[in-house]
Amino acid sequence: MTQYKYPSVLTIAGFDGSGGAGIQADIKTISALGCYATSVLTALPVQNTMGVRNIFPIPVQAVSEQIESILDDIFPDAIKIGMVHTPELVETIVETLAKYKKVPIVFDPVMVATSGHRLIEEETIQTIIEKLFPISDIITPNMDEAAILANMEVKTLDDMKIAGENIKKLGCKHILLKGGHQTTEKITSLFYSDNDDFQNFESLKLNTKNTHGSGCTLSSAIASFIAQGKSMGEAVASAQNYVSEAILKGSDVQTGKGNGPLNHFFNPQKLIKNELV
Repeated sequence: MTQYKYPSVLTIAGFDGSGGAGIQADIKTISALGCYATSVLTALPVQNTMGVRNIFPIPVQAVSEQIESILDDIFPDAIKIGMVHTPELVETIVETLAKYKKVPIVFDPVMVATSGHRLIEEETIQTIIEKLFPISDIITPNMDEAAILANMEVKTLDDMKIAGENIKKLGCKHILLKGGHQTTEKITSLFYSDNDDFQNFESLKLNTKNTHGSGCTLSSAIASFIAQGKSMGEAVASAQNYVSEAILKGSDVQTGKGNGPLNHFFNPQKLIKNELV
């Protein structure tokens, strides 16, 4: 009998009990795009659509053992890393992953929540740059996160271009600098590839506050398309389209009293089955 395998994506990220961001958004996205989702919990934020109330840490040993448990059993085709809020956590993830065969890594440097709440310790940033950037195949900062990484104000598209060049010097392979916080009629994201090519992604800015978890969704979508075999450029373009549609299809729905979630399942795909060779 022919045997099959699902394209598998591991998300290493924080929790969101309201279901719109973090590991919940990742699992929804990966599943909606036809891939098999596994997960490792890095932190337990207490949050809802109105904001973050508290953050409880997960012991680093628990994070390491979670990673080993998954990689020993259901080895992923791509990995998405989200909320890593302490230097010890960064080092633990990097050291644990180093024990295994390298797979593509999408890192979403979650530093600021949609509500504006700072989610990361200051000393963690340098550890991320030194340890996590070198093993990441693409990072996906938004404008607030780019401002932190580039150590400058990022308010306009011109600011984004300067910040992107500065972040590139930190040793990143690919960068997708997200423009969702722009106040213009069209929003532009900037994609820097590892061969210094540069590409704009433009979309209309929708009049909706339902964008909670859009960054988590985008990064896990990129990982999902990579797991399906797409090139980095193709994965980024496909993920951009998916997120735009998910925002549009969820723009007229009220979930919670604050920034609502995307509609991850506007066009769910069946689990992809690849024949085992």
